[in-house]
Amino acid sequence: MTSRIHTFRIASLAWPILIGQLALIANGVIDTAMVSRFSAMDLAALSLGVSIYVSVFVGLSGVLQALLPTIGQLYGARFGDIGREVKQGLWLAFFLSCIGCLALLFSPVFLSFAQASPELAEKATLYLRIEALALPATLGFRVYAALNNAISRPKMVMAIQIGALLLKIPLNAWFIFGGLGLPAFGGPGCAIATSLIAWLMLLTGWMLVRGAPIYRELRVFGSGFVAPQWKAQRSLLKLGIPMGLSYFIEVTAFTLMAIFIARLGAVAVAGHQITANVGTVLYMLPLSLANATGTLVAQAIGARDWQTAKKISRAGIRLSAILSVLIGVAVWFAREQIIRAYTPDEVIIASALPLFLFIAFYQLFDSLQVTTAFVLRAYKVAVIPTVIYAVALWGIGLGGGYILGLDPFGVSPAWLHGAAGFWLGNSASLGLVAFFLIWYLRVIQRSVA
Repeated sequence: MTSRIHTFRIASLAWPILIGQLALIANGVIDTAMVSRFSAMDLAALSLGVSIYVSVFVGLSGVLQALLPTIGQLYGARFGDIGREVKQGLWLAFFLSCIGCLALLFSPVFLSFAQASPELAEKATLYLRIEALALPATLGFRVYAALNNAISRPKMVMAIQIGALLLKIPLNAWFIFGGLGLPAFGGPGCAIATSLIAWLMLLTGWMLVRGAPIYRELRVFGSGFVAPQWKAQRSLLKLGIPMGLSYFIEVTAFTLMAIFIARLGAVAVAGHQITANVGTVLYMLPLSLANATGTLVAQAIGARDWQTAKKISRAGIRLSAILSVLIGVAVWFAREQIIRAYTPDEVIIASALPLFLFIAFYQLFDSLQVTTAFVLRAYKVAVIPTVIYAVALWGIGLGGGYILGLDPFGVSPAWLHGAAGFWLGNSASLGLVAFFLIWYLRVIQRSVA
């Protein structure tokens, strides 16, 4: 196949994934917007609760991402073994849910570090304990999503995610503000709505797998009960744990960056938050392309078509890089209009404007690293990339950002003092990650060609 055909296949697979990811982000936006109209205390509790829940969920769901290359390779080789692997994935989701639920149920231990007021801690605790009810369903749905993406059928996942988003607004309004005999729950009402929707998504997804003809050949249902097999679990964990760690490293690098910037005052935090939010939304495009590229590469590897796997990886990385440059340029020229859509405050606008220089540049590095990382995972390579992430993002990104932004040694130029120093450190670290991951991918591809 020509490069153009591979690019078209990647784009066709990526757009439903992108829409589904944007629907997930929209859920968080809706929670924030609706709770902010209830009370400042509930909004603070929501922010604190979400920061803890996301850290738990991202790490655990990252482990389940091992299913994507595993099922993808089976789809290209032993089609009939997919059902057995999916069942092992569901067992893994169950075990991970037990760990995650314990962490969320004992959330006061984590909240004590925040030194929050008793009322704030109480509301955040209630939010997290209700979210614990959602976690098993959410992780179970991640297995369904991994199955569909791995067999190049992400549109069903997208449809369920859009349906969930449409339900989110009325259920949020009901549980946050009360009505029809229910009291107003405030911020924790978001968690109630999320839990109900999560279980509905799970049931819908797996009912489709049970009944739709396109899944029948996979033999997920109708092949009898399968107990957890420790060999299969070890295989998934061997790939999934470093993958989960890499997600955790990426999340905590941004979280710790925000904590350090908080020392500089509310204006610096506000400018950083706007920039980070825009960056998160933009990240969904390369993430979707990476997901699609990794899926197609895994299928080619399963079929032992090493040359096609290499061509797909190149096409995906190239497409992601080109689009990121175009988006970076567009964001740079529209930066003031974007920031004003967030806030009319001229002081905050002045704080955020210089940071968009880094948004424009780091898009390229971010797209290269995430697409290459997913291709490496398609080859079932995850340990060395995780080490690269840890050294670069925590060491160069956070360490360099601390030196440049807070200038404890008096060596940083004035224009990098504050949030700009942290963003430069983060951008440089992503550039290093991209460079070393691309280099390591070439080593891996030469060894299997």
